[in-house]
Amino acid sequence: MIETPSLVDQYCHGVLRTELGLGTFEAHLARTEGPPAPGTTLFDTQTGFAVRRWCPPLLGLEPHCPPARYLARRRELGVLEAGRRLLRGSGVTTFLVDTGLPGDLTGPGEMASTGAAEAHEIVRLELLAEQVADTSGTVESFLANLAESVHGAAANAVAFTSVAGGRHGLGLAPEPPGPGEVRGAAGRWLADRRVGGELSDPVLLRHLLWIAVASGLPLQLHAGLGEPGLRIDRTDPVLLTDFARATAGLGTDLVLLHGYPYHRHAAHLAGVFPHVYADLGAALVRTGARAAAVLSEILELAPFGKLLFSSGAHGLPELHVVGARLFREALTRVLGTWVAEGAWSPADAQRVASLIAAGNARRVYGVR
Repeated sequence: MIETPSLVDQYCHGVLRTELGLGTFEAHLARTEGPPAPGTTLFDTQTGFAVRRWCPPLLGLEPHCPPARYLARRRELGVLEAGRRLLRGSGVTTFLVDTGLPGDLTGPGEMASTGAAEAHEIVRLELLAEQVADTSGTVESFLANLAESVHGAAANAVAFTSVAGGRHGLGLAPEPPGPGEVRGAAGRWLADRRVGGELSDPVLLRHLLWIAVASGLPLQLHAGLGEPGLRIDRTDPVLLTDFARATAGLGTDLVLLHGYPYHRHAAHLAGVFPHVYADLGAALVRTGARAAAVLSEILELAPFGKLLFSSGAHGLPELHVVGARLFREALTRVLGTWVAEGAWSPADAQRVASLIAAGNARRVYGVR
């Protein structure tokens, strides 16, 4: 039996503090550009079925109960009690929380108390830059304040994360931009920008990445599937090959988040570069009952000390549960099969499981 009593969720978001109706709940099950097709439901997805499999028992219902019954029970308990039961039922002992998304979401402190776990903050670089731009009057003050803000955030965060792939694409020039190039890009962006405007300029995105690299904190890079409307051909992690080569030996680890459906490419990069790691989150949550097959594909290429569990959950505590349960089930199924076939020893299987579940994240992020 493979055991993972300690589970570090190395990338997730907070959960919504508000009660949810059927439509709002469904919208969080799949990232689409609109409602489901007429006469269909987003519960009819691998993620939706996984929610119905793993979450009802934590709220006192039978597995696979109808969505309407599940949501009625959720409302009966209330958002706080349901969230408490679900987060604690996930079995996660440490949450690393990206606080860079909008909405009424819980922060690391609330995640820790609600989930009876440890929690630490991941700082989103693009949001930090946008906040600095909102309060900086000139190009010079913006660039100075940005460097200072990244340095200050590094004192308390466990990692930085970047959505440069979603904003522009991962095919950015790998080298740091020159000072004149940065000043010119900042001037153009600030001149055209309204308060709250998103950062998508490729020069400034590169500048941000290199400031983060200089901090020494792990840098998480979003790849593969992401927000609705994203061109995923621009987020293939193989596009980061030159950046990975350029940052080798500088003391900063790169963590390739999500990756799916390019999970083999992420696993390959983790095998080639000593400072590159691959995340399992979305690859397992999106594939549900097929998670063991996808995990097997990742384990074909990546060294076992370079893989990290995450749920990637956002908004619904159910997604934290699904991420953790699917990971544990897939890991047990895959490694258990290899042990039964004689390919692996039970001791090696247990050691690798513990590394992927928590040990690798503890080493990379310096958390308990």
